[in-house]
Amino acid sequence: MTHQIDPAFDASPRLGDRVTHLATTGLFAALVLVFLWFGGMKFTAYEAGAIRGLAENSPFTGWLYAVLSERGVSGLIGTVELIIAALLAVRAIKPELAVLGALGATATFVLTSSFFLSTPGVFIPDHGFLAISVVPGQFLLKDIVLLFASLLALGDALRASGR
Repeated sequence: MTHQIDPAFDASPRLGDRVTHLATTGLFAALVLVFLWFGGMKFTAYEAGAIRGLAENSPFTGWLYAVLSERGVSGLIGTVELIIAALLAVRAIKPELAVLGALGATATFVLTSSFFLSTPGVFIPDHGFLAISVVPGQFLLKDIVLLFASLLALGDALRASGR
């Protein structure tokens, strides 16, 4: 005869819960890494020039180039990204701040996902209906995944802050 534990009294975390916890923790760490790395790079001339074609063609960010220099626009974006990284990084001790960081991350990737439609060279009609270029097309496509990762982080931070 085998002894079975009543699931209602089983205090051990289920495998699915452990994997979800690991993935959520890893997701926050990955988002922090992305925003730290991308934000830090925005202070280099290389990155300032590289993002210009994306940001300049957007109706949401193109106007910044009329107000600021190329390095100024890039530095502004980098500053915002570093703030988002810091807000996400404090999730374990101050989830209310992580809510703000996740909102910022979500807004960032809504914006950068829109570049998919506003940046020239994304679609390659000569290669078929759904063909997209490696750069900028496939480069921008990953922002859709990051958008939903940010929404998952937002939900987790809201739950952790009691909302």
